[in-house]
This record gives sequence, C-alpha cells and structure tokens, in this order.
Amino acid sequence: MSTQDILALLQSEAVRAGLLDAAEPPPQDGVPTEAAAAAIEILIEGALRLPEADEATLRRHHAANPARFGGSGERARLRHVLFAVTPGVDVNALRARAEACLIDVRAGAERAERDPRFAEAARTLSNCPSATAGGDLGWLAADDCAPEFAREIFFGHTEVGVLPRLVHSRFGLHVVEVLERQASAAPPFEAVREAVAQSLRVQAYVTALQQYLRVLADGQPLVQ
Repeated sequence: MSTQDILALLQSEAVRAGLLDAAEPPPQDGVPTEAAAAAIEILIEGALRLPEADEATLRRHHAANPARFGGSGERARLRHVLFAVTPGVDVNALRARAEACLIDVRAGAERAERDPRFAEAARTLSNCPSATAGGDLGWLAADDCAPEFAREIFFGHTEVGVLPRLVHSRFGLHVVEVLERQASAAPPFEAVREAVAQSLRVQAYVTALQQYLRVLADGQPLVQ
C-alpha cells in the first residue's frame, strides 16, 4: 500500500473507533490534518501491544549485530573516481559515463587483484584532486567524509573491493573501491544496552504495525 492508502485506512479506522469526526477531510498528498494525525496516533497506541525484550534477548541481539552497535575507530582505505555534478552539467549523461566506468572497473577487478584500469580511470576521468594518485584517498573514518558518502561505506557495510553501485554525495557520483577495512573496537554490551533495547523496540513496533495494517486491510478491525 502507498502512504496515502495507509493513512486513509488508519483515518477510517479512527473514525470507526470514535476517535475522529467522520467529516474530517481525508489525507492530501500523504499529509493528514492535525486532528486526524492526533487521532491516528491514539489509535495506534491503543492497538499495538509491544513486548519488552528480556536481558537474554538483548544480549543475543547485541552479539548478532556488532557493526550496528560498534564504537568509534572504524576505518577504510579507499580510492574513487568522481564524476562531479557542476552547474549546467547534463546529469543523465554524467550518470551514463559513471555507470560505464563502474562496469569497466568491476570487470577488471574480477579478473585481477588491483587491476590497473581503476587507477587509469581515476587519472583520466575523475574530477577529484586524488586523480593524480589514481584516485587514492588513503585511510578514512566516517567523520572524514560527507555524511551521505559515509553512510554508503561505513555503518554496517562490510564490502571490500569495487562497490557494485554508484555512491551519491553532494559532490557528485563516485565509483568507489574499498581496498582494506579496519574494524572498530566494539563497546561492551553494558555500554550500549539502551541502544540495543531501542533497536528491538523499533523492530517490534514496525512488525506490529505491519500486522495491524494487514488486519485492517482485510476488514477485521482490532479496536473495539
């Protein structure tokens, strides 16, 4: 279902549950009225029953997701080819060039470790000063990068080699190769216990909300 469909379904149920006047306008462009939004919030709070994870479950979740709750210090050695988005540039043509470059260097990487074509592509195509060094950016941590770039490299990503996708940043489109990674030192469970608990609460909320929406869509309202 689309966002518009979900909101309409929830608003209809809020009306049926007596939480909202039936004359309230429906959501417009995915945005409910203030009154409808408040009624939907009350509806969901009353309908969802979220279990609280016990200590053993929290510890298992922490152990199974070390990257999600990792500490500082994760680094990666990178090189890239930057296709810069500048005023007046044809973005579609730029993307086509970037994708062609990605296909080419990935093909080379599959045939030989540290295939020289990546460095050559950086020297001839990249709009970054690192082009003179074959695109080499050295060792970087997440804080050294633009946030949108860091999200594609760190925070749970573990790939080594040429990434199978273009990385988008405020500077343009990047073809990126991760040459090496150094993992951060994971903090003990006790130091991140609340973050682990919140992660499981979010998962439980999403699962419960999806189940509730399926029930409503089938015409079996849960709120009496």
